[in-house]
Amino acid sequence: MRIVAIVCLASVVVACGGGGDGASPPPATPTPGPAPASAAAEPQTFPEQVAAGQKLYGDKCASCHGAGGEGTRAPRVVGLDKGALPLDPPASSKYRKNQFHTAADVAEFAVKAMPPMAPGSLKESEYWSILAFDLHANGVDLPHKLDASNAKEVVLHKP
Repeated sequence: MRIVAIVCLASVVVACGGGGDGASPPPATPTPGPAPASAAAEPQTFPEQVAAGQKLYGDKCASCHGAGGEGTRAPRVVGLDKGALPLDPPASSKYRKNQFHTAADVAEFAVKAMPPMAPGSLKESEYWSILAFDLHANGVDLPHKLDASNAKEVVLHKP
């Protein structure tokens, strides 16, 4: 399902929701913190997904969303307290029209709209990896590998 792949592209999704917010950029590259303790129960699947997402973000997303997710040509995707991945799309959004209650909402948007010049061009697993990395860089608790079966459980904003 392509909707499942969208979740991984959350960071890219948010970035195309509107322009940058002019805030100070975060460090050069979002570096995920230590994996949650519960991630150790799965044989490195979550850490591997985040590491793969970090590389893919650098290759596929950073040119628009910034190396640190600060938003350069596209919206910020790191810094939930600074406007990244807001519930409502910015009024100026060219691509995003839906709300981001959960990671599944972000994924749905990303698969349909990211990257802007070739939406849906990534493999489903790549979208999920990018989203897992982005959410992890934002401090969102992901106790397991992110995919379509559990993305609705990752709540960003309550309805």
